[in-house]
Amino acid sequence: MRIAMIGTGYVGLVSGTCFADFGHAVTCVDNDPAKIAKLQHGDIPIFEPGLGELVDNNRRAGRLSFTTDLTDAVREADAVFIAVGTPSRRGDGHADLTFVHQAAREIAAAIDGYTVVVTKSTVPVGTGDEVERIMREIRPDAAISVVSNPEFLREGAAITDFKRPDRIVIGTDEPRAQAVMAEIYRPLYLNQAPIVFTGRRTAELIKYAANAFLATKITFINEIADLCESVGANVQEVARGIGLDNRIGGKFLHAGPGYGGSCFPKDTLALLRTAEESDISLSIISAVVEANERRKRAMADKVITACGGTVAGKTIALLGLTFKPNTDDMRDAPSLTIVPALQEAGATVRAFDPTQSPDILRLLPGVKLSDDPYDCMSGADTLVILTEWDAFRALDLDRIKTALARPVVVDLRNIYRPQEMRQRGFTYVSVGRP
Repeated sequence: MRIAMIGTGYVGLVSGTCFADFGHAVTCVDNDPAKIAKLQHGDIPIFEPGLGELVDNNRRAGRLSFTTDLTDAVREADAVFIAVGTPSRRGDGHADLTFVHQAAREIAAAIDGYTVVVTKSTVPVGTGDEVERIMREIRPDAAISVVSNPEFLREGAAITDFKRPDRIVIGTDEPRAQAVMAEIYRPLYLNQAPIVFTGRRTAELIKYAANAFLATKITFINEIADLCESVGANVQEVARGIGLDNRIGGKFLHAGPGYGGSCFPKDTLALLRTAEESDISLSIISAVVEANERRKRAMADKVITACGGTVAGKTIALLGLTFKPNTDDMRDAPSLTIVPALQEAGATVRAFDPTQSPDILRLLPGVKLSDDPYDCMSGADTLVILTEWDAFRALDLDRIKTALARPVVVDLRNIYRPQEMRQRGFTYVSVGRP
């Protein structure tokens, strides 16, 4: 199949590359000439394990190309995927569909023959209807089918998620469009990945409902962690005990500083706005959003308490700034709340992140970036582990103790054993553990 992927952000680049790796002919389109030039030379703009090699292999094989020319790419395509950004709109939190609507207009002007137009971006319920209305307004006679095909990719594991999905959701009632989409995803039949055909609006809601539920699981276990600290229980053991129940499952039951990233914060807010427009109360999701914001602020207080109630004039060494490991994504990361709170309380914050993302200094002015973990903690009063990168899981504890001015470690990801840390002479504070 010939595929045009509009947008070379995280979703578009990963999806387009994986489709090419299936054997499809994929053209990725972006209106940023500098970005396309870099991709044409193998320079990957995002941090995602394995993506660079996959892009290079498929580009060399002639299955994957990059261009700013949307017209040519769309004209030759059997299916056009819209994978542009849908950030939260300032003021009301609703998804900003400006880029989606603009893509629809440009696609409508370029299509030639029957074309399946697929919204891959995360969009509110009814967006597919609006995309079709826009396109038919421009081309009333166009032979098109507008389909919803939400993505379920975890940053840091996106290639595996794409190639070995739990399910593939396709929102369309049109048999011809179903046949095209089934052919596009046919290579995944070998992995027996179930394709769920639904109505278009149902598919759009599935994405939001899934992310809201996962955000709820994270928030739930974080609140249980607070209770564990109060009553002397261990949240990791509680999580394992309830997660072994197949009705609950163990994923997303890891206590920490709160969820962040490009999906959960944005999608929970957008779902709330959709519900408000329908005069429906989603009180659980509303409570999750509020609790998550409190969680991030509470983690800054936890660090201050571990430092004796004040961080004024002290240096805090912080490991990990991205919202999760194996990504350079800083969007809504807990660090964006915790670091400014520590700075406002008078602390000097020194940090190390494996990605060395250029966004860090822009988003967190005043932070002093170090070249490695031990340089970061040298002479610091407290070490805080904020993101659970593999590189932080087996640090040299003797070297840490020597480097720190005071042997205080605040582990917000519970990657070390409390008893061992105490035996090694550390004042050790974790989350939800006695």
